[in-house]
Amino acid sequence: MTKKEGKKNYNGKESTDRVKEITEKLEQGIQDLYESDKYRTYLNTMSKLHHYSYSNSLLIMLQKPDATMVAGYTKWRDTFKRYVKAGEKAIKIIAPAPFKRKVLVEKIDPVTRKAVVGNDGQPVMIEKEISVPSYRIVSVYDVSQTDGQQLPSIISELEERVEQYNDFMDALVSVSPVTIDFEDIEGKAHGYYHLEEKRIAIDRGMSESQTIKTCIHEIAHAKMHAITDNQEKRIDRSTQEVQAESVAYTVCQHFGVDTSEYTFGYVAGWSSGRELAELKTSLAVIQKTADELITGIESHLDGIMIQRKAAKAI
Repeated sequence: MTKKEGKKNYNGKESTDRVKEITEKLEQGIQDLYESDKYRTYLNTMSKLHHYSYSNSLLIMLQKPDATMVAGYTKWRDTFKRYVKAGEKAIKIIAPAPFKRKVLVEKIDPVTRKAVVGNDGQPVMIEKEISVPSYRIVSVYDVSQTDGQQLPSIISELEERVEQYNDFMDALVSVSPVTIDFEDIEGKAHGYYHLEEKRIAIDRGMSESQTIKTCIHEIAHAKMHAITDNQEKRIDRSTQEVQAESVAYTVCQHFGVDTSEYTFGYVAGWSSGRELAELKTSLAVIQKTADELITGIESHLDGIMIQRKAAKAI
């Protein structure tokens, strides 16, 4: 891919047609997503690219399932001093491209908050500039499609941070919206989120890995499924479990916590017969929650590292 090709723009009807085409592929991709292997691959992609929207994570997965770090042509060049290899095929994603438009609207009296009426008895109209939502196709490339300056060793630093179980648990406590208590839980449950008491209970005596997984699962419930005063309709229990388990898998996968026991064969049955809008909503909620947890945990672990380095320097 040459520099000129990497910057190619699409405008007008061609751009609209391309957005429509990729949106249709995206919606078909969502319908096909809920097969066990595809869903796991999608969550793996999202765990690496958690800042991207669910739709762009899915578009990246559909085009390059092994992507680990993506950026545009100029960002690779200017920020990372890396260059897209010749002949590499761009990954197409959707980016906001709002534009301004002037429209006529009724003039509103700032005191009465009612429309101002002219001498002719008709509302007085004034010109107002509004922002119109729009989207465009942009090209990004995975790090494997580039050559150049070596990237910082992000992975090794991350592994160093999460080796310590206590540090990771401290981070989970910091990102949890409710308190986390450890107690002896009867039966097979590893933990639960108590809706009315607004707290999380975790079974004592589990392995460190299982404790982390259970905490993340219940924190996801607390963030996504808490009862609110203005909540008109709560989602069904199966949807809650799909969402919480998906978030837990994504966060665990991001931090290298063992995810081998996770299975997603049940999501095909869960998604069967559901409307596209509902499937989109769940993907959006899962992405947003996973991103918030990953970002919060990383921030807390970074803070611990900074404090320890400062203490050593004294």
